[in-house]
Amino acid sequence: MQLTFKKLLLLLFIFPIVGSCQQQPTKKKATEKITYEVVKTEAEWKEILSPLAFRVLRKAATERAFSGPLNDNKAEGIYVCAGCKSPLYKSEHKFDSGSGWPSFDRGVDENLEYDVDYKIGYARTELKCSVCGGHLGHIFNDGPRATTGKRHCINSAALAFIPAEDE
Repeated sequence: MQLTFKKLLLLLFIFPIVGSCQQQPTKKKATEKITYEVVKTEAEWKEILSPLAFRVLRKAATERAFSGPLNDNKAEGIYVCAGCKSPLYKSEHKFDSGSGWPSFDRGVDENLEYDVDYKIGYARTELKCSVCGGHLGHIFNDGPRATTGKRHCINSAALAFIPAEDE
């Protein structure tokens, strides 16, 4: 087969485009096992969590929008994981996104794990507690531009709130 200049030029333009289209977010290998600091059996989680918190944290469910008690919470304090009580979000970083779920523009990064979730047909960044592996919610790029531009959209059922005077 003889490569003409046009074919060669076409190949040079196509391969870089095809190569970049095939890049996907880094995913964990199926064989890669993450070990969390707090590990419990399903029965132990069910004992300490409400049924809704269990479905959200352990089964990656989503509570109904505008149904969680922490969505409208404006008190000062810290939001912790409902499962293991690890600090996740400070009240000063909470904002009203209008989405129906508590929203924060940043979190306590060492206690957050970022994963890729394809459950609804396209890639989303899932947020998990890095201490117990509990599902918290997702992160989006439609947060306040004046700060981080990020919106951590978190299920109320995944959180417990500790008022500032109790910290």
